[in-house]
Amino acid sequence: MNLVVDSGNTSTKVAIFDNEKLMEKNVFTTSAEIKEYLHQSPAKNVIVSSVTRDMDELLSWASNASYRIKLQPNLPLPVKILYATPETLGVDRIAGVCGAIQLFPSQNNLVIDAGTCVTYDFVDHRHNFYGGGISPGLHMRFQSVHTFTAKLPLVKPVDYPELIGDSTEHCIQSGIVLGMTEELEGIISRYRIKYPHLQVILCGGDASFFENKLKASIFASPNLVLIGLNRILLHNVAH
Repeated sequence: MNLVVDSGNTSTKVAIFDNEKLMEKNVFTTSAEIKEYLHQSPAKNVIVSSVTRDMDELLSWASNASYRIKLQPNLPLPVKILYATPETLGVDRIAGVCGAIQLFPSQNNLVIDAGTCVTYDFVDHRHNFYGGGISPGLHMRFQSVHTFTAKLPLVKPVDYPELIGDSTEHCIQSGIVLGMTEELEGIISRYRIKYPHLQVILCGGDASFFENKLKASIFASPNLVLIGLNRILLHNVAH
């Protein structure tokens, strides 16, 4: 059994895999919950990925495991990283493209992770990972409009704002939600011009918000990073 841990900005996702099959998934928000779960897990193989937590500490909590690794760019990977500065590459982005080649191994893949930031990552059908783009996420955009102006309020997104807002609140919702939707559509379109046979995979905390708003054909995979972490773990166990 494999145990994979993805610790992000707001929560930690923990999953159990039997080879390539996802058996169980849990989401935790406190260190005590994570520690207790990892300490009790009988899994023998563990991989952890985090952009915020101490990965060595997370590994130490999985005390029953005999094989434990943390995701780093210099780890043996099922993709070839062609990024100019791999040492600055977010581990969640690496896991995402590894999940993409697990799901669609013979295709060019564009992974869009709609989380705190929106990341766009391209991996080709030969499993070469080139990089992509980063832009502010949905809630970051709402927060920044409020933080960096004197009078604009902090408002919440709505699913389908009117094109023409009739109040300041509605104008912000229109500009941000429609603007981000158009950004996603536009970037997907540009990739598809360059790579006509492209699989687009959407994941991240705001994936469900945009899944039905995009005209482009996409595949939503809320567990993509977990699948990618398991693929990396299997790759290292085999080596």
